[in-house]
Amino acid sequence: MALDPAGLPEAAVVFMTERHLATLTTLRRDGSPHVVPVGFTWDREERVARVIASRGSAKVVQARAGRRAALAQVEGRRWVTLEGTTRVLEDEVSVRDAEERYAVRYRRPRPNPERVVIVLDVDRVLGGSWPDPLPPSPYAT
Repeated sequence: MALDPAGLPEAAVVFMTERHLATLTTLRRDGSPHVVPVGFTWDREERVARVIASRGSAKVVQARAGRRAALAQVEGRRWVTLEGTTRVLEDEVSVRDAEERYAVRYRRPRPNPERVVIVLDVDRVLGGSWPDPLPPSPYAT
């Protein structure tokens, strides 16, 4: 079901703050998908997702092209997919900000002098029906 990026249900926003990994799908030059596991952070005000990565990684190379990409997170019956165009930030302030956001959701990232930030400018969100409150997943332990 399509969701409004500007008015996501609170349960969907909370889901994107829980400690889950996602997959980032970028497109290679030939149009084939490149899918990798990543951690990401959601910025509700800016409507962007941030992924920290090494400068020379395939996902960064493909993100520099500004093509469309998707981030998908799933846990049991709950899922969300963020779609949009990509850009890469390399300045120290942006990298530090992304690292701090990552540390809040996951843990402090290891030092990496080659770190950059992939920004997904989200224009489309897909996800479950997100009733409020979200019913517990039958798959939860």
